[in-house]
Amino acid sequence: MRILVLGGTWFLGKEIVTGALRRGWEVTTFNRGRSGPDAPGVAPVHGDRTDASDLARLAAAGSWDAVIDTSSSDLPPRDVLLATRALARQAARWVHISTVSVYEGWPHNPLMEASPLLECPPDADETYGYTGPDGSPTEYGFQKAGGERAVSGVFGERAVFLRPGVILGPGEYVGRLPWWLSRAHRGGRILAPAPADRRIQPVDVRDVATFALDQAASAGTGAYNVAHPDGVTFANFIAGCLDVTGGAGRPAWAPAELLTRHEVKQWTELPLWRTHAGVWSVDSSKAVAAGLACRPVRETIGDTWAWLQADGRPVAHPRWAKHGIAPEKEAKIVASLGGDASEG
Repeated sequence: MRILVLGGTWFLGKEIVTGALRRGWEVTTFNRGRSGPDAPGVAPVHGDRTDASDLARLAAAGSWDAVIDTSSSDLPPRDVLLATRALARQAARWVHISTVSVYEGWPHNPLMEASPLLECPPDADETYGYTGPDGSPTEYGFQKAGGERAVSGVFGERAVFLRPGVILGPGEYVGRLPWWLSRAHRGGRILAPAPADRRIQPVDVRDVATFALDQAASAGTGAYNVAHPDGVTFANFIAGCLDVTGGAGRPAWAPAELLTRHEVKQWTELPLWRTHAGVWSVDSSKAVAAGLACRPVRETIGDTWAWLQADGRPVAHPRWAKHGIAPEKEAKIVASLGGDASEG
């Protein structure tokens, strides 16, 4: 099996590369060489995927059984289209890492693969789309929907789309789980979003990588929601963070109305918290039937802490700084809860 990974040096791309090498596959990577070293054993090609001449040079480097695109998250559809056209004759399949944000109903409604997508042309530039006043839909979602259309228009039935929600695990660059781990380690009363039994569906980066590789080698087609089928309650998520870090803390559960009154930013100040009904109602049964296997979230928590303790250094990314509530603001809200708010 010969694959080309667009990206391949950090987080999901790195896991895909190392997983492919363990399978004995021949791996070519294409990236700018800025986010980290290429894994030993790959055939690296360095270049800019938005440059037609660099893509032509890549296409001349060989043919592949599959392309796995992990590097289009910040690109407009027209740049995705540029790459697909350049590689259309060189690749038998295209596995595209997309997002649940492409759905018109996210995060308000439960989602399945048949749910309507946002409208965006396959050749749109970075100005297309908008972010709604309540944070949905998102400009990012429009752009990613256009990217899917760019791939579909060139590869048709040879394309597979993976639509993850939240990906966590060792190497995370966004900072969601690392913030919760750091906060648990600090201890004390930890502001937590009620209800405690709210179930969330983060998926481990290693499980997404395995599923992407399986799809590269399969004859399947179409789209798959990639979310944890069982998930974990917020109470067990925080308990897991406290357990692995040895933090002497306990959650102080605050209702959404109180958090809103204190202008706590959903999704960032308390990572993974969002009140919209559909945000954690993603049906991944199709992916599970196709072989998606998700380890317990508790294992992801423990392995991420071990990575951080071993001097884990994520790729520098501006999203990291956006996550986490200021200690003074947290303390003020916790104090407003009064005595014991440890029950959600």
